[in-house]
Amino acid sequence: MLDAREKVALFLDGANLYATSRSLGFDIDYRRLLKSFREKAYVLRAVYYTALAEDQEYSSIRPLIDWLDYNGYRVVTKPLKEFTDAQGRRKVKGNMDIELAVDAMEAAEHIDHFVIFSGDGDFRYLVEALQRKGKKVTVASTLKSQPPMIADELRRQADHFLELADMEEEFGRQGPPRTARTQREDELEDEEEYEEYYDEEDDELADR
Repeated sequence: MLDAREKVALFLDGANLYATSRSLGFDIDYRRLLKSFREKAYVLRAVYYTALAEDQEYSSIRPLIDWLDYNGYRVVTKPLKEFTDAQGRRKVKGNMDIELAVDAMEAAEHIDHFVIFSGDGDFRYLVEALQRKGKKVTVASTLKSQPPMIADELRRQADHFLELADMEEEFGRQGPPRTARTQREDELEDEEEYEEYYDEEDDELADR
């Protein structure tokens, strides 16, 4: 899948990757993930995208963001937006699709191979656009959850598909297994708005 001569970019859709790892029952070790790819190719950049609740004095996700920022990742964030749906329920939203797509197109001149960690079908057109520029694109998600976490149109469009369920030994978090919780859930356990956001992300994926 990877060629040692390629310049590679890793783009991680934080919310989608969280939902995928939760569905598979293991945590992503971001240090091991980056190390794994650097051993196989020249990783020019690794970017992690997530929304943050910036109206709080302290957010328990910030230690993860700070760690990524100091350990080889560029972190792109924006504030979560709060709204009330038609049933009067409080909801939050923090979609990062536009940011990821714009960054990918701007980087295309310097990158040979994009690895996008997301199953979001909205990225199909981005993959096609990158391919028109002569770039190779791998998408990383899973077909082994119920339902699958990757949209069929995205998987079909990509040049390669990386099954995350097969990657637990390579870059899963080491230590006692936690099937009911994940690293991100531990970090967000006191933040109801994040749980609502990620539950909504799961519902959207299930509808694809």
